[in-house]
Amino acid sequence: MDDRYGTDVLAAGWRTQGTRQLTRVEASRDLVVEVADDGFCGAVVGLASGMVELEDRHARRRLFPLGAGFLVDGEDVVLIAPTSAPARSGPQRTASGSFAAAESRARVARASRIFVEGRHDAELVEKVWGDDLRAEGVVVEYLQGIDLLEDALTEAPPSAERRYGVLVDHLVPNSKESRIAQAIERGPHGRHLRIVGHPWIDVWQCVTPRAMGIAAWPEVPRGVDFKVGVCRALGWPARDQADLARAWQRILGSVRTYRDLEPAFLGRVEELIDFVTA
Repeated sequence: MDDRYGTDVLAAGWRTQGTRQLTRVEASRDLVVEVADDGFCGAVVGLASGMVELEDRHARRRLFPLGAGFLVDGEDVVLIAPTSAPARSGPQRTASGSFAAAESRARVARASRIFVEGRHDAELVEKVWGDDLRAEGVVVEYLQGIDLLEDALTEAPPSAERRYGVLVDHLVPNSKESRIAQAIERGPHGRHLRIVGHPWIDVWQCVTPRAMGIAAWPEVPRGVDFKVGVCRALGWPARDQADLARAWQRILGSVRTYRDLEPAFLGRVEELIDFVTA
């Protein structure tokens, strides 16, 4: 009679006996890979920080974490980094979609700069446009609210050599933000200043729902703090500031390239970069 347990009770491999071992395939350039979850199919065009970048036949590019969940020639595989990854040929792109400069050293900071309203805005801009801003020598500062913009301009006025771009949350007609912006633009600093904004209440909403894996950003009732309301609606802790900080890191972590941001936000940041580097 067969002994299904074998004769050696101390033999290695008893835990994995009978389980299927997936083939490990190196993510070499131009390897055609299909993503098992959503069917996206493309050739490997790059690797960075444990991620593989695929480009499909329509020239659309997406990033995925290395590991299981891929198909090669219809077979389930585990995608791994090449043991000696070749250098990428051709021009490389930054997270903003720009061609990366061959020289990686940051430029000396310009007098011109970009102001954003809060820390989260600054961190999001840095994550996507950081390489571009360092190459251009543009500094991003946060104001903690557009209410403080007038004081900042009075302390260090803009000029032809010191142009300021300002990115504002919830810049819609008849809002408090739009009234402040219009008053400043009509004032003595308006000539060397450009104020633009996105329509959402908070910069959190500038990250696309698709990148977050949700159908849409929750509607938060009036009188409820926006960030607290979003966390509660998504089932995340919202007891204190530490919970909100962790929520933001979760949102920021879902952003890999400019494709994960709303076009209305992308366009405004690009406009400001062009303005302060003209």
